[in-house]
Amino acid sequence: MQTLTRAQLAEAIYHQVGLSRNESASLLELVLEKMSAALESGESVKISAFGTFVVRQKGLRVGRNPKTGVEVPILPRKVLSFRPSQVMKARINGDESRIEDAEA
Repeated sequence: MQTLTRAQLAEAIYHQVGLSRNESASLLELVLEKMSAALESGESVKISAFGTFVVRQKGLRVGRNPKTGVEVPILPRKVLSFRPSQVMKARINGDESRIEDAEA
């Protein structure tokens, strides 16, 4: 399995939009920074036909060390989750009919 990187995304913007390489990289960084800032402030980020990024608060809970069996507290924290849209789920599963239905 291969991973798509920032550099590859910037290069794709360069080829498809026609901006310079520097402008493409700056545009990508601006978008990612806006998304990060929104998530930091507790907002959701919804990208149509892609999915929604949501920050959730997890409370204090008791966990267990698997080696020793000793109970340890797991402190409250925020976690980032992603829920794909119906269109994205259909694309991943190769279901063309559902992609058209979801986009309509």
